[in-house]
Amino acid sequence: MSNTVLGPDGLPRCSWCGTVEEFFDYHDKEWGFPVAEDQRLFEKVCLESFQSGLSWRTILAKRENLRAAFARFDFNKVAEFGEQDVERLLQDKGIIRHRGKIEAVINNAKRAKEMVEQEGSIAAFMWRYEAKVDDSYIPQSQTTSVESVALSKELKKRGWKFVGPTTAYAFMQAMGLINDHELDCSIREKVTQARANFTVPK
Repeated sequence: MSNTVLGPDGLPRCSWCGTVEEFFDYHDKEWGFPVAEDQRLFEKVCLESFQSGLSWRTILAKRENLRAAFARFDFNKVAEFGEQDVERLLQDKGIIRHRGKIEAVINNAKRAKEMVEQEGSIAAFMWRYEAKVDDSYIPQSQTTSVESVALSKELKKRGWKFVGPTTAYAFMQAMGLINDHELDCSIREKVTQARANFTVPK
């Protein structure tokens, strides 16, 4: 049984794209392509934490609002947010109004600044957890991995919040730390090439 659906161009895509039409663009242009920019990596950690208990469709629909609310996820700016900002954001109908998640973003921005000071960049740290898979691996067959468990554990040790193993794995899938596109997905080879041409941050 194929785990793909046909895209607008008639070529196969990962089956989750078929849930809603707007997923195709995200899947084709972002999901799984390797990322080394700290701000994008930080944004994705935050978006995945907001998704906890919700659907990705909800987060994707609110992504631009979340970017506006959180200074486009510039962690240096978000780290300066205070209680007044929390109260302001709790009144923002365009985002996820969950105090714990909002406060986690602000906390994680502070931890992100610390990480840059300690590690040189967020990317240098995150890419240490690139997934190690062999030819027997079946894409999208799991929701956690050895690497995501280790990443979650280390982030929590450093004081990050809302970064469980499942959240960490979704982050890894999206940011290209693993190519989890289905074997028959027409985008898989593009991601394979992008990863081959990618210089892992040190």
